[in-house]
Amino acid sequence: MDFKTINNDITRITAEISETASYLWQKGWAERNAGNISVNITEFITHDMRELFTQGKYPFQPLEAPHPGLAGYSFFVTGTGKRMRDVANHFDRNVLLIVISDDGKGYFTVKANSEQTGLTPTSELPSHLSIHGQLVKEGRRERAVVHTHPNELISLTHIPRFCNQDSLNNLLWGMHPETMVVVPEGAGFVPYLLTGSLEIAEATLQKFKHHQVVVWEKHGCFAIGRDVFEAFDLIDTIAKSACIYFQCRASGHEPEGIKPEHLADLRELSRKFRS
Repeated sequence: MDFKTINNDITRITAEISETASYLWQKGWAERNAGNISVNITEFITHDMRELFTQGKYPFQPLEAPHPGLAGYSFFVTGTGKRMRDVANHFDRNVLLIVISDDGKGYFTVKANSEQTGLTPTSELPSHLSIHGQLVKEGRRERAVVHTHPNELISLTHIPRFCNQDSLNNLLWGMHPETMVVVPEGAGFVPYLLTGSLEIAEATLQKFKHHQVVVWEKHGCFAIGRDVFEAFDLIDTIAKSACIYFQCRASGHEPEGIKPEHLADLRELSRKFRS
C-alpha cells in the first residue's frame, strides 16, 4: 500500500513529515537515528480502511501499557533506528502506519511495501502514545508529536542552574522577544530519566498538561502541534533563544536579557496574538 495515495489529506501529511525530517537533519538535531515523529491521522482513515487493517493481514503487537482511550486510532510513526535524512527522502521505507486495536492493548502494523520488512515503531512509542492519549482525552487540537535533539537546548541542561524549569524559561524568554510571543507558557522541564521508559513518558505527559514543548535534561525535547510544522516551530523558537545566549557568552559577555517590564508587554502581545 502506497501511503501517499490513500487520499489528499494523507498525501499532505506525508509531505509535512518528510519536510520536517529534512529540517531536523539540516539543523544538526538528528544525528544518526536520533529523533522521532508521530501524527494522529485517525480522522482521515475510513471505516472500511480500518477494517482492512485489523482483519489479520497485518501483524499485531501488544503494548506494554494499554491505551483504551486510543482504541481504533491510527498514527503515522517513524521507525526505530531510522534516520531523519532517510525519512525526508524515502518516507515509505522509514515510516509506519499503526492502528490501535479495539481494546487498546496493542496495535496493527500496516506496511507500505516489502521494503519495510522488520521495520518497527520508534523506541519512544510509549511517550508518543501517552501524549496522544492525553490530547484525545482533553479534546485538544494538537495532532503531531516531534522529538529531536537540539544542540543548544541540550547544552543548557548541562549547566546546573538551568536544570530548573523557572530558571530555564526565564533565560529563554529573556534572550529573544519572539520566544515570549510564541511560547508564553514556556517549556516544561523533565529531569534526566531513562529514554524509552514508562517513567519518562509519564513525566512528559504531566508537563504537556500546561506546555506545548518539553525539554528533557541532557537529551533533547518534545513538542506538540496541530501539525508537524507547528511542533517544529516551537522547538526552533526556544532553540534560537538558547543559541543567542551561547553566542553572547562566546563573545565574552553575560547577556543582559529582556527587562521584566518588557517581558510583561510581550506576554500581553502574545495574548492578543493568540486570541
